[in-house]
Amino acid sequence: MNLYHLRYFVTLAHLEHYTKAAEILAITQPSLSHAISSLEKELGVKLFEKDGRNVVLTKCGQAFLTDVEKSLEMLDSSVNKLQMTGLGEGRVDIGMLRTLSSTVPKFVKDFLDSKPNKNIHFYFHTSTGLTQDIIKGLKDRRYDIAFCSKMENEPLIEFIPISCQELVLIVPKGHPLEGQDSIDLKDTLAYPQITFSKRSGLRPVIDKLFEKCGGYPQSDYALEEDQAVAGLVSAGFGIAVVPRMSILDYMPVKIIEIVKPSWERIFYMATMKNVYQAPVIQHFKNFVIEHTDLKI
Repeated sequence: MNLYHLRYFVTLAHLEHYTKAAEILAITQPSLSHAISSLEKELGVKLFEKDGRNVVLTKCGQAFLTDVEKSLEMLDSSVNKLQMTGLGEGRVDIGMLRTLSSTVPKFVKDFLDSKPNKNIHFYFHTSTGLTQDIIKGLKDRRYDIAFCSKMENEPLIEFIPISCQELVLIVPKGHPLEGQDSIDLKDTLAYPQITFSKRSGLRPVIDKLFEKCGGYPQSDYALEEDQAVAGLVSAGFGIAVVPRMSILDYMPVKIIEIVKPSWERIFYMATMKNVYQAPVIQHFKNFVIEHTDLKI
């Protein structure tokens, strides 16, 4: 079915006159007549009938007009969005860890401020704390760009470091270690700890820290989300190594600096390799790279 013929049909349906419709469409009247005849032959029904010097839609034509106009509207909208994307505008879907809910929006705000006349919309999809879920969303094309931890054995993903987060020890009020302001992590091995589950991107990071200490703590609870871990600590269920996050300042826990072994949690911007990226996505990616102070 010819797309031009459908547009000719809509114009004729509204003007109800072949000569006027042909003038508007900038084609000859015979060409318009041939197009409508071809369309009717393909459909097997009459779309128009004569009404004096004019033509009017048949019942079949009226039903067809409603569907064609909806279809053309959807098609034109889609074409318009793609054209906007080609001009460096459009929609960007971002997947990110909730702990980055202040870092990533800052990048986005600064990027939008640098392009005040562009029609760009960002949509944020926040994960409760599992990098592997975010990476899956990236692979499934639900996200254009992801901000998360780095995962090993992901050859199709490009990981670019963009920020770091300090790891600290937190203990509940009244704990024997509450009086400490800094600590060697090996001195925590005697106390039951709340750890991260094996699905968490933090688990291998913290395991490596304890490996350097020569032992692993007793783990009474294993959770996926850092704020949930902090919640159990504040309730007195144990101590934990967690990211230094602002919410800790409002919880009944003591924050203790880990002086040995030293470690920082690195966060990354992740994108698919060898996959077409619309100009707006590539522009934002380059903007983040240019405006991060973290170089590894």
